[in-house]
Order: sequence, then C-alpha cells, then structure tokens
Amino acid sequence: MRYRTLGRTGIKVSAYALGAMMFGAIGNPDHDDSIRIIHKALDAGINVIDTAPVYSNGESEEIVGKALKGRRDTIVLATKVQPRTLVSGPDPTADDPIRGGNSRRWISTAVEDSLRRLQTDWIDLYQIHRPDPDTDIQETLSALSDLIRAGKVRAIGTSAMPASDIVEAQWVAERFGLERFRSEQPTYSILNRGIEAEVLPVAQRHGMGVVVWSPLAQGLLTGRVRKGQQTDLRRTAIFRHMRDERRLDAVEKVIPLADEAGLPMTHLAMAFAITHPSVTSALIGPRTMEQHGVAALRPGPQGRKRGTDRLAQPAADTDPVQLRLRLARGARHRWLNERSSAPAPGGIRAAQGGRSGASPRGQRVPRLWARGSPAR
Repeated sequence: MRYRTLGRTGIKVSAYALGAMMFGAIGNPDHDDSIRIIHKALDAGINVIDTAPVYSNGESEEIVGKALKGRRDTIVLATKVQPRTLVSGPDPTADDPIRGGNSRRWISTAVEDSLRRLQTDWIDLYQIHRPDPDTDIQETLSALSDLIRAGKVRAIGTSAMPASDIVEAQWVAERFGLERFRSEQPTYSILNRGIEAEVLPVAQRHGMGVVVWSPLAQGLLTGRVRKGQQTDLRRTAIFRHMRDERRLDAVEKVIPLADEAGLPMTHLAMAFAITHPSVTSALIGPRTMEQHGVAALRPGPQGRKRGTDRLAQPAADTDPVQLRLRLARGARHRWLNERSSAPAPGGIRAAQGGRSGASPRGQRVPRLWARGSPAR
C-alpha cells in the first residue's frame, strides 16, 4: 500500500480508504461480518476509515467503533456532521428541524454523539457532509475551530462543496483567524469528471487533500451493468442516471481499455481516480467480503488513465446529488455576487482593500465565490 500526505496536514493516509456506508441496516446488518471486512482492509494496509452518522442512522459508526478496539491509534478516523438534506435509513427524528445542518448548536451535539458511537476520544477528520445555505460559514468554522482546540477533532474538511464555497471558506478562515478546511470529499470517476474543472484546482491551490467517493460510479464500472443486458444491481431500477445511454456507452468503451491494460475494469477505474495529481485517496465501500478486493488493488502508473481521457471529457457535474446541491444554492450565490459588487464599507470588498478578487494578503485569488449560480 502506498501512503500520501493529506493536503498540508502532515497526516499520512493510504491511497485507498475504506468507506463504511454499507455497514448497517441499509447494507450489511451483520455486525460481525462488517467488522471482519474492516479488519481485512486494515490488514491490507488501509489506514483511513470514513463513516457518517447518516449511514444507517448511526449504526455504521457503532460498527466502526467496535472494529477499532485495540487499533485506534494506528487509524485515521473520519466522520461527518449530519446534514438536514441527507437521510439514509429510518430516522425517527427526520421531522425535527433542529437536528442536522452546520450550526454551532447542532455541531456541538453531533460531535458528542459520534464520539460516543465510535467509542473514541477524538476524530482525526471531521467533515461537514453537505454545505448548509442556512448557516453562515463563519459560524460553522468557529464551532469546528473550538472542537480542534478542545482536542476532540484533529482536522476539518468538507464533502460535495462547490469550488466557490471552498474559496469563500478559505478566505473567511484567514480573515477571522479560524481553522481552515483541510480536505474535500467529492464524487469522481471516469464517468463523472466535473471536479476537474474547478474543485481540484482550487483544492490544490489551498493545500487541501482530496478523498474521492464513488470511483466505480455507483457500480457502473464494475462490469455488472452492460448495455442491452439484464443486471442484478438493484439500484439501476431506482436511479434513472444508472440507465443513462451516454454513461452505458462509455462503460462499453472502458471494457476493451481494461482488457488492453490487462486489468479488471474495477482496477482500471480505481487507478484512474487515484492517479490524478490532486487526488489523495479513493474510497472503496464493500458490502460483503466477496466485494472486498482491496488486497488485489495496487495504485497504477499515471499512464494507465490516458486511454480513458477520450471517454468522458471534463464537464459540468452530471451526478444527481451535485446537481441538486448546485440548484439549491443558486440563490445564495447570486446574493453573494450582489454583495461583492455593492460598495459596503467594512464588507468583504473593504476588507480586501477594495480590489476585486484580492485576498487579505493582497494576493489574487479566483473570484469563484463571487460568481453567479454555479449551475451555469
């Protein structure tokens, strides 16, 4: 297993990370079997485990906590703050408006719940699961900074955050002396390369690690979904984008490339994700021991992904989660655009010395946060 540095944190992480979404009621309800899967990943050299309270309503965190007994000091443990807009599994508090989001009130409660379920005193990487348009980013960063100072969290990160919001958060952290986001967790695969346009360059500029999820495109790059053939993958009947003709055409073109490289398609897809220079690690999320092929995975050379470049050129995100987020946040970004252009003493433009796109240190930064709706 190869290890890389997570951004500029100095934390060494494995090129593959174990995603724990499928542990619990929505995936594998057998705790003992899930623990065996986790131990196999650790024995193969993986040292990053990523979970979240929304995965089976906290059950995933509980399983991870059991699995890490006696091994906690050697693992980089990542979890997230529960968002208002993302629910996985039956949640009896789904109608409670106070639960979820990125407010100080909720973060203070959520971190204690996660620490209890994970049976640990600290979280190595605490991530906001989704941007929260109802909460000022300064409020969120202030609460997360206090957790770091209290020793409950080592580093903080984001997930599925648009590039414009990343830049805004970095500026706010520097302007007000707060801890800054050290990582981003976006979706990335041969079939979904939207982050190459803005998110990856912005993350690299700000020294952020990038841990990508769904490198197998939710199963499309496993070989189980073929054009014109029946599949046993149940999600294809639920999600329309899993039956998209363009995606299926791209899958058919990946198969001969994998054969030419002498690799299973899953290995080619994983190599594509982790060989991007801005990507730190890629998440694998097995549900069963049979799906656990990490022992055979090896980070491939950079040349392995050249042939895939012609299959799906970088473009706007087609992932439905990203599209929903972008549309929902359009109004807020338009408001930011108006605020940045209005002469307001003491506002952002004044703090920047009145120069459009200048950082607090007088350096030029991308005006991504001040653009209109990112759904352009």
